[in-house]
Order: sequence, then C-alpha cells, then structure tokens
Amino acid sequence: MKIVLMLLFIVFSFVLNILGLMKLIPVVITSPLLFISLFIFILSINERKKFRGY
Repeated sequence: MKIVLMLLFIVFSFVLNILGLMKLIPVVITSPLLFISLFIFILSINERKKFRGY
C-alpha cells in the first residue's frame, strides 16, 4: 500500500513538472517536488530491517 501511494505521488509530481515545463506552473515549485518524491521513494525502497541488538 505504501509503495502504491508513493508511485501515485511520483506520477502526480511528474504531471505537475510537465505543466511547469509548459510554463503553466512555476518550475521552481515543481522540480523540487519531483525530486523530493523520487528521493523519498528510493529511501523507502532501500530501507532495510536491521538487527540493532538487544
């Protein structure tokens, strides 16, 4: 469920970025949003269940 929501957020931010490239929305807002969504997705995929001791 978490991965599906993250993928939907990435698609949403990608569409906003396309609108930003068409100069309908400022690119200054849409580019960091896309970067943050991709970064959080990669972090959540890469998260390991580590044994931290007793």
